Amino acid sequence: MSLERVVSARGRFCQADRMRRTAAVWAALVLTLSGCSPAPPPAPGPAPAAPAPATSAASTTAAATSAASTTAAVPRTPAVPWPVGARPLPRRPDGFGEVEPTPPELVNRALPTKDLLPPPTGEEYASTISAVPAAVLARSTWQPTCPVKAGDLRYLTMSFRGFDGRAHTGEMLVNASAAASVTKVFGQLFAARFPIEEMRVTGPAELTAPPTGDGNTTSAFVCRPARGQTTWSAHASGLAVDVNPFCNPYTQGDLVLPELASAYVDRSRRRPGMVLAGDVTVRAFAAIGWSWGGNWRRPVDRMHFTATGR
Repeated sequence: MSLERVVSARGRFCQADRMRRTAAVWAALVLTLSGCSPAPPPAPGPAPAAPAPATSAASTTAAATSAASTTAAVPRTPAVPWPVGARPLPRRPDGFGEVEPTPPELVNRALPTKDLLPPPTGEEYASTISAVPAAVLARSTWQPTCPVKAGDLRYLTMSFRGFDGRAHTGEMLVNASAAASVTKVFGQLFAARFPIEEMRVTGPAELTAPPTGDGNTTSAFVCRPARGQTTWSAHASGLAVDVNPFCNPYTQGDLVLPELASAYVDRSRRRPGMVLAGDVTVRAFAAIGWSWGGNWRRPVDRMHFTATGR
């Protein structure tokens, strides 16, 4: 072999050897770099859904109960069939209110009783007689110029039946001489289930209040003159009782009192609370010597019972 071929072959061999070493160096470098670099993060997957809040049967029941309680807590105002005393009437020249037709709501009057005193605990009639407490006298119409001394009045509490059929407790001021007899009368009315709408002591503001024509308070002592007169009424001495005035109106000429009670002037239409000739009310008062204004000719005072004839 010639020297040129040997040199040429040797040169090719050396070049190949260099290429192999270079490749080995690059391979080692790649392996080194791969070992130092962190692994690529995995591709993000879908975010897990937020867990639903735990709901137990107890919590569901509590929520329902809370909603029901909220609904039940809303107060419900019972319907008022007629607001007594809400509408003043125009006055007549004689000072009374103008007489108007009876509103339909009052033609067959049976309004509920508002309890001013605790109702009886049982179904038996109960009554008390006592000296007039100072607080009661202060809210009454009594004054030193009245024809009866305060010490000659008595404070009564008595059971009565309302138009709702339930037992209630009323109050009344009467003359001491009539106290026991009056409690006996109302005991008979209670036993007979005669309905009374309201029984309470009349206050001074009621004497000067504008007429509304719809009152129906059963009462006795009121320090005032007789209607249309300047002399004292028997009420001013505690010797007269008015029973359900609206159901048993006073009439004289074109005057009807209370002024909205015209429907009750017709006594042929019998309705609860009316006092009629010979009934239990008239008989009970007659038994204690009291007369009935329904028997008068002029005026006719159907609500009025009196120990004095006036």
